[in-house]
Amino acid sequence: MKKSYKIEVDCANCALKMEEAAKSVDGVKDAVVSFMTQKMNVEFAEGADDGAVMQAVLKACKKVEDDCEIYL
Repeated sequence: MKKSYKIEVDCANCALKMEEAAKSVDGVKDAVVSFMTQKMNVEFAEGADDGAVMQAVLKACKKVEDDCEIYL
């Protein structure tokens, strides 16, 4: 399953850090963060609970970029 989320990130480098953090979370098969469109596209692993996974993604992203936001 793939979903798109609106995000708020300050720069392209921060977007890359968020993308790497999202990809490291269990349940995320792939993630792409676009600074230009302010969107995060996430592909979830088979059987993953997208709500729980996105909470973990948000937590991981806040560790690398504390002022970022993902609108769940």
